[in-house]
Amino acid sequence: MITSILSFLGGSVFRMLWGEISSWLTKAQDHKHELDRMNLQAELDRGQHERQLESLKVQAALGVKTIQVQAEATISELETQGWLEAVKGTTKAIGIAWVDGWNAVIRPGVATWAIIMITLGEFGVMVLSEDTLAVTGAALGIYLADRSLMKRGK
Repeated sequence: MITSILSFLGGSVFRMLWGEISSWLTKAQDHKHELDRMNLQAELDRGQHERQLESLKVQAALGVKTIQVQAEATISELETQGWLEAVKGTTKAIGIAWVDGWNAVIRPGVATWAIIMITLGEFGVMVLSEDTLAVTGAALGIYLADRSLMKRGK
């Protein structure tokens, strides 16, 4: 009888202890697994956040570049329109004979001067400064643009 009571208690106590130890080990593993999962999720979230920040930076940079390109295009268009209006203004007759005559002579005269200066500079007869080259280029530009616009009726 004592043997059966000891066996009964020993078997029950052993099962009870094993159940508690097993439950404790399972909970510890579950807790470790949950911590690992949370750390991995935090790492993934951090990576996603960094990618989103980088994407926003690239989008902002591209937006700024787009705005800069649009602004430069607008400025270039305005400068071109201003240049064309200035060239058109050189051909307008104002009604005073000597001024209109001067305007008719000055453009071809300046263009001829510019061609002579560039030719002498190219053949080494004289050395032209950057300012002289700029003025001769502008003079030829006005004369040639004026001729081109007149041919097109503008």
